[in-house]
Amino acid sequence: MFTFIIILLSLLTALYFYTTRMYKYWEERGVKTENPKPFFGNIAAYILRQKSVAQILEEIYWKHPKDKVVGYYHISRPVLLIRDPDIYQHVFTTDFNSFYARGFREAGLEYDKLEILMKNLFVIEGDAWRLLRNGLSPAFTSSKLKGMFSLLRQQAELLQERTRELCTGGRPVDAFELMVRYNIDFIGTYAFGIDAGSQKQEDSFFRHLAKKIFDINLKRIIILLLKTLYPTTFQSLKYYGHFEKDCCDLVRQILRQRDYKCTDRHDFINMLLAVRAKGKFECDSLEKIKLDGTPERVYMEFDDSAIAASAFLFFAAGFETAATSTSHTLHELAYNPEEQKKVQNHIDRVLKKHDNQLSYDAIKDMNYLEMAFKESLRIFPPGGHLMRTCRRKCTIHGSDVTVDEGIRVVIPVTALHHDPKYWTAPEEFRPERFSPENNEPRQKYAYMPFGFGPRGCIGGRLGLMQSLTALVTILSRYTVSPAPTSSRRPVLDPSANVVQTIIGGLPLIFTPRT
Repeated sequence: MFTFIIILLSLLTALYFYTTRMYKYWEERGVKTENPKPFFGNIAAYILRQKSVAQILEEIYWKHPKDKVVGYYHISRPVLLIRDPDIYQHVFTTDFNSFYARGFREAGLEYDKLEILMKNLFVIEGDAWRLLRNGLSPAFTSSKLKGMFSLLRQQAELLQERTRELCTGGRPVDAFELMVRYNIDFIGTYAFGIDAGSQKQEDSFFRHLAKKIFDINLKRIIILLLKTLYPTTFQSLKYYGHFEKDCCDLVRQILRQRDYKCTDRHDFINMLLAVRAKGKFECDSLEKIKLDGTPERVYMEFDDSAIAASAFLFFAAGFETAATSTSHTLHELAYNPEEQKKVQNHIDRVLKKHDNQLSYDAIKDMNYLEMAFKESLRIFPPGGHLMRTCRRKCTIHGSDVTVDEGIRVVIPVTALHHDPKYWTAPEEFRPERFSPENNEPRQKYAYMPFGFGPRGCIGGRLGLMQSLTALVTILSRYTVSPAPTSSRRPVLDPSANVVQTIIGGLPLIFTPRT
């Protein structure tokens, strides 16, 4: 017993010195800093599942109203929180060659050593990111989006049927779960070219897969912490290991069925096969510079693992963020009935103009609905914060703060979206903020629900189209209102990190319009 206590105390002592070794980093550089706690840094509330990362960053943001930048510590890692939107353009675009990395990739690990599902556009860095981005961009052109609208319309028809069944008798309907299943079915059809069936079957395979992706349990938290503290030692631990096999097996089965050849289908797998058929693709390197100062040319082949990882990201990002944003839009409209009526009248006029047919062109004309959707994203952005990691030493624009290689910078999006410095009455739901004649936000970079610059969301236009289609489908036929169990300000899930989620769903009453 005595030996065990000695070993335990030794381990705790070693961990204490390891986690606190960097706690003078910001102080030595003259940066205003939050006071870190041993073992936790400034994220104890997140580790103990009391607050989400976005909520912690909000608190830091509001505590330092006069500072452009604030330092804090993610366990032992120094992080720079940027409060000034004037700096954002430099981080995301002007100084992109220094801040091209998000920083999810374990330090020192090359692309081919990542776990399979980590080889996606959101996680990878540097040359692998640029090559993959260039290869995938043609999949999101206007012509491609218009070509796949028939798939979206099919899921909208199923959404009508499911809503009609669920709201019978005035029963409350969980708007989030309703939108999750609609988006899973669309993304399943578009990403994998198969019927996901979650709007018809309660226990569909894809609904179970979706739950696994965002199930933040204790095991995954421990794996994430170990990879953060000791990235090289614990690189073999798989964060997505519990469903990697399911996802990869599904993609391989689809590829074999298509004999690894392109078809005339308008789905994402077919587009990935088209990318693969081009063979190697190339671009100027972000990371490798010749002696004369010019970038080297780098090359990449699009293999099965890249296809599986891309399909996985498209599925995960496509259903969760769209479901969160559309259900929250319905939630806001339920609590703002006058605005809901304006939106419905607008939808009626646009549909009448298009012979009451749901079409790509009709969705493009839904200007006021789009304004309401953007306002909902302002109030509750699915991505509560944005993150970049410095890969080349850089001085922050407009300051004397120099960021070293490997240091993360974060933008607290939620706090920024609620700052009265940039928004009039920021707690109010006002779609007119986004009308062409309005001047909000007062600073261009004070609104960024999905980022901007070269690493902005590649599927932003697709996400907007699938979200507006769902909202038209519901609001053209139903009026939504709060249910007895609704909460005006839903409780945020404290385990949320990259994507903000809520606890308990969003129950609403769906009343058929006469």
